[in-house]
Amino acid sequence: MLLQLLLALITTLPLSNPAAGHVDNQKLKIGDTAPDWKNLPGTDGHEHSLDDFSSRAVVVLCFTCNSCPYSVDYEDRLIEFARKFADTPAGVVLVAINANRKPSESLQKMSERARQKQFPFLYLIDESQQVADSYGAVYTPEFFVLNKDRKVVYMGAMDDRTDAKQVTARHLEEAVNAALAGKLPAVTSVPARGCAIPYRTRQRR
Repeated sequence: MLLQLLLALITTLPLSNPAAGHVDNQKLKIGDTAPDWKNLPGTDGHEHSLDDFSSRAVVVLCFTCNSCPYSVDYEDRLIEFARKFADTPAGVVLVAINANRKPSESLQKMSERARQKQFPFLYLIDESQQVADSYGAVYTPEFFVLNKDRKVVYMGAMDDRTDAKQVTARHLEEAVNAALAGKLPAVTSVPARGCAIPYRTRQRR
């Protein structure tokens, strides 16, 4: 019973304090040019590069995976987000990237997951982990919003709660809307919460 109460408490806690709203990212800061990346294989059978989205006004990167409970819990929110912004005239694209390297995170397993959930967004594998490392990504899920100039305007959590029913602040949506308007969001960074990305070698931080 005590364990159940603790789990219930954890799932209703805020991801962070928006008033603090600071991400200790050792690789990037708000306003930096987003690191380029090329030829990441996707579950759609094609390779993709950041340049592929040059016509899009906003690119949203989500570092995620198949097996992290937090990532799994956020899948429906990712699907809803991708569908909500699919018809944005200026163009918003959500790209999910998996840098976790273990059998459950193979491209085949990712493809099975994408088919099962009918992901309406690209799901790419970062086998070298170089892309995740270049962005300073630490957790799954963790988000980065890139504006039309491919400057980082937001990084961190999607929202303020792990329980979708308890969400009161939609940081990612607000950041995307601000980027579409050519502005910085009111909140530019909120620490992500999830499973740590298991890098093969420890990041230099």
